[in-house]
Amino acid sequence: AGSSGAFVLAFTALFDSGARVGLGEPGYPSYRQILSALGLTPVGLPTSAANRLQPVPADVPRDLDGLIVASPANPSGTMLGHTPLGALIDTCAAQGTAFISDEIYHGLHYRDRAVSALELSDDVYVINSFSKYFSMTGWRVGWMVVPPGHVRVIERLAQNMFICAPHVSQVAALAALDARDECEDMRAVYASNRQLMLDGLPKAGFSAFAPPDGAFYIYADVSDLTQDSRAFAAEILDKAGVAVTPGLDFDPKRGGQTLRFSYARSSDDIAEGLRRLQSFMAAR
Repeated sequence: AGSSGAFVLAFTALFDSGARVGLGEPGYPSYRQILSALGLTPVGLPTSAANRLQPVPADVPRDLDGLIVASPANPSGTMLGHTPLGALIDTCAAQGTAFISDEIYHGLHYRDRAVSALELSDDVYVINSFSKYFSMTGWRVGWMVVPPGHVRVIERLAQNMFICAPHVSQVAALAALDARDECEDMRAVYASNRQLMLDGLPKAGFSAFAPPDGAFYIYADVSDLTQDSRAFAAEILDKAGVAVTPGLDFDPKRGGQTLRFSYARSSDDIAEGLRRLQSFMAAR
């Protein structure tokens, strides 16, 4: 079940029904949905552009049972460096809040590499996958690292919920570990696409965003253009033939003023998409 299964295992192992689990907003929408489906209470933590849309210790209430962070993040692509990530881990440890680090985009960085929570503490849950860096989305295989005392709990839950990842996926994943050259070639394409986006989006009128440190997304503030990102995304798709994601998927309260752009396609596709966006916005 890949990292999605790992979230189910982590949330089930760590929390009882009704527990309050914090997540930064904007953030990956499935965190909220999985938590709700398990009878847990997702607590959105509004982040700020000043903090590059990542949570900081001052954002973390003392009554949280858990906190999940992602670095690089979806939808922003921003990362937490060694010091800010350590500060969040220390804050959670001091107040008895379980810490979960979603590291699915590790390996996809453009300057400094992403810092793992395991470099800072052994008392954390870390979740990763073959879907992004190894480009194996759909094979549904990943891994998680948990404190030694939690391993048997996770094993028992996994045996009852999922049994194991498909055998063919496990074999393919082992082979992927030896495909670093190919993976680095893909990362070079993402880096080129990132630069195309950084240059081209402002020419289309989308300039309010934090340049991504990793992953393959840009999350733009479009409050000067719309208060209804869903309708705006539909208009862009209809008139420009370009698919973008409304921010409401990632931030239920403020997402009407944001859009997520993905650059996980060929460079030719990205260049064509930017050309269409620029033409559409010029005529709008």
